[in-house]
Amino acid sequence: MPFLTDLRFAELAQDIACDVHSKTQEDDNILKIQEISRAFVSDTLTVPTKEMNAYALRASLGDDVYFEPSTALLESHIAKITGKEAGLFLPTGTMSNQVALRTHLQQPPYSVITDARAHIYRMEAGGAAFHSGANSIPIIPANEHHLTWGTLNLVLSLAQMSMSLENTLNGTIIPQDDVIEISKNAHSRGIIMHLDGARIWHVAAETGLSMKELCDPFESASLCLSKGLGAPIGTVLVGSTPFITKARWFRKLFGGGMRQTGYMAGCAAYALTYNFPMLPRVHALAKRMQQGLEQLGVGILSPAETCMLFYDPSPIRVEYWEVVERAAQLPDPIKLNGSRLLMHIQTSPQAIEDFLELLRTLKEEKAAAGWKPENAPPKKKSLFRDVYVKAVRPT
Repeated sequence: MPFLTDLRFAELAQDIACDVHSKTQEDDNILKIQEISRAFVSDTLTVPTKEMNAYALRASLGDDVYFEPSTALLESHIAKITGKEAGLFLPTGTMSNQVALRTHLQQPPYSVITDARAHIYRMEAGGAAFHSGANSIPIIPANEHHLTWGTLNLVLSLAQMSMSLENTLNGTIIPQDDVIEISKNAHSRGIIMHLDGARIWHVAAETGLSMKELCDPFESASLCLSKGLGAPIGTVLVGSTPFITKARWFRKLFGGGMRQTGYMAGCAAYALTYNFPMLPRVHALAKRMQQGLEQLGVGILSPAETCMLFYDPSPIRVEYWEVVERAAQLPDPIKLNGSRLLMHIQTSPQAIEDFLELLRTLKEEKAAAGWKPENAPPKKKSLFRDVYVKAVRPT
């Protein structure tokens, strides 16, 4: 082995050193926060505030694969408020859902029943099949809003089953009476119930139901901290002590064992304390957006029951790509990507008014070009309507 001189080591250290801050980082961050306040793309865009960071930096410094005190306190707190025995902190909602299914499903053949629009079926890269070898049974709700036992009772088989309900789903709330009826009948048939509660906090804020009431019908629940609540990362999976003990092993198998998670737990605790009370304001912003769109004659594909809505500009002869491009050209740009308009705790009320004014301008331009509302083609009615529409400019 060649002798390593101080000079050579200094050169090596210089090669390895890294600086992720740009020369204009502070100004860039100010601009980014402004951009986030005018983005209707997702609530995952929210960023930690100085107050959140200050609180989180006081958290403990343990290693979560062994034991991390602040993280353990967060897990215990969320388990307590949901009426479960234990909790497990995971980096993402997708991992939390998939770990839950893998933990529940013990002996094939088995299936997972979901709403055909559910994240666990459409947005998790086929995880139920890949990780658990489970067949997914996607069900279209007959009422076009939420699943009921009357619809689900038609698809039961003899295989071991888990059922995953998502609440909210596309921002809409499943009535708790229907959740309880589904759970009662499913359990009588030996079906395990899992809640994808990525935005369950919004249900509590809108209905006044406790987290325990919302989670009682389920063996397990996944509660995201980085969407509506605005933490930078994290989801907590809750369930019985044996369930969480086994889920912890699967978290390790999936590559989800993390180390110094105290800061993340601190951000989550701050979000629970200070950001949850902001959710009613978010819901009011979404309802204001819907009201303004309806006044303009814009179609509503899915209403603003909580933090989001899906709109259709075609009744005023406007295409999604036109809206996206014109919104990006505003003096203070607005960021969009299609039919979903999602409000969050850092949304600017002025951004909503500016968006409505843009739609009003586009409508007036179409009218000036000779288009009249009565010329709009009739809408085709179908049982399954995908409200997610991406803005694509025709070639």
